[in-house]
Amino acid sequence: MPKFVIEREIPGIGKLSPQELQAISQQSCGVLRGMGPQIQWVESYLTDDKLYCVYIAPNEELVREHARQGGFPANRVSLVRAIIDPTSAE
Repeated sequence: MPKFVIEREIPGIGKLSPQELQAISQQSCGVLRGMGPQIQWVESYLTDDKLYCVYIAPNEELVREHARQGGFPANRVSLVRAIIDPTSAE
């Protein structure tokens, strides 16, 4: 199944409290439950003003639909072409 990286521009997200981040996570999970098992949230990385999320989904349209239903921005959705890590150098 394809994997996507979603870039979300959310000013100040890096300063949100754990409770605020929990609420955002709960909102996302609720939308995902309603959409069914074909789309999965893997993990997310927060910076000061952006959120980078990794999702598994059959297509970009489903990723964008999750963003629309959840009220989350999806400024850029990129298909992951390959994954490398330090062991790739061996």
